[in-house]
Amino acid sequence: MAQDGRHPYPRSARLNQILREVISEQLLRIGDLDDRLGFVTVTGVEVSLDMNYAMVFLDSLSKEAAEVLDERRSQIQGAVNAQTRMKRTPKLTFMADPAIRSGAAVEDALRRMNHDDDA
Repeated sequence: MAQDGRHPYPRSARLNQILREVISEQLLRIGDLDDRLGFVTVTGVEVSLDMNYAMVFLDSLSKEAAEVLDERRSQIQGAVNAQTRMKRTPKLTFMADPAIRSGAAVEDALRRMNHDDDA
């Protein structure tokens, strides 16, 4: 905490981190009960400025995992509500993290370039 009583980073960043932790914990619990979820990692959370919505980014999102998340959305939001001090729980939306896909494409391009240099 800063000397003047303010936090060194904005409320939205703190909230994003708290939601990431709570949702990650819930996904582990759900994954133990439902094999369709598989192993997914929460790579980040972005809460809207009005804090009514939160985009949850996952390392991957299969069709089966998306179905489980749709079915269990209220359970996950309930856990967020129980573990945070917010007036309203943001509506959660789940999607595959585009940065993971972009990073994989860059790695593939680098591998191809390296392979072409070796030939």
